[in-house]
Amino acid sequence: MAGCTLCPRMCGADREKGEKGFCKEGSAVRAARAAIHMWEEPCISGEEGSGTVFFSGCTLGCVYCQNHEISKGRAGKEISDTRLTEIFLELKEKGANNINLVTPTHFVPQILTALKRAKERGLDIPVVYNTGGYERAETIRMLEGYVDVYLMDLKYLDAGHAAAYSGAKDYPQAACAALSQMVRQTGPPRFDKRGIMTGGVIVRHLLLPGCLADAKRIVRYLYDTYGDQIYISLMNQYTPVPSLNQEKYPRLAKAVSTKAYERLMDYAVALGVEQAFIQEEGTAGESFIPQFTLEGI
Repeated sequence: MAGCTLCPRMCGADREKGEKGFCKEGSAVRAARAAIHMWEEPCISGEEGSGTVFFSGCTLGCVYCQNHEISKGRAGKEISDTRLTEIFLELKEKGANNINLVTPTHFVPQILTALKRAKERGLDIPVVYNTGGYERAETIRMLEGYVDVYLMDLKYLDAGHAAAYSGAKDYPQAACAALSQMVRQTGPPRFDKRGIMTGGVIVRHLLLPGCLADAKRIVRYLYDTYGDQIYISLMNQYTPVPSLNQEKYPRLAKAVSTKAYERLMDYAVALGVEQAFIQEEGTAGESFIPQFTLEGI
């Protein structure tokens, strides 16, 4: 973390000496919530829930971020690697189906240390790496043997959208390279007798207003490239957040229409996609956003 290159920004911040990276974080892990979470895909949450750790900071800068309170670095508490190990074990004791690491990229070295210690102390449930997709393949390689399930966003294949909405023109290339590494590591999807995923990759795509054409490109790319080696999760939960500059981003100032989402689902079906998750009509984005009150930290 001296001259940090964990994410594609490769900002070079000396986080070991207290400098903050693009992610707005230094060398100490910061997290805002560690609790049972019921709102992931059914094979992740199940009936018991997912043991979710929300990390502070982010390597992206999405103007529509639902978790902006933590992604912008405003919420969270510094914890030691030892405390992170304890959190993993506490979530297992609460009956979590897995350990779900949300926005973990900029803390990968510390997470690996904590996971190693936790596994030595009996952590034997799947580990889920829950990422916005802006990853370096080199960083993903570091996780081999520690992560069982990758839950990844593929937000854009359109570099213009990536630059305008997330400040990352290179997002498509970086995300696709990282995804290839994830699939290589995990192999095809695997589930236990309860239907909980124990290995594999789920790629999420959140349909944004005015971005249906790019969404179709993403579905086709995923199906043509990976077929049944992955699951695709098509989400309609986009909701404009109060922090959005609606004058600057007028296309994002409204929810996704039912018609647009139906057209995306119809397109996926026509391609032959069968391994997919979809959301019901009228899903409210806020219902998936927990309170970041340092619960479990």
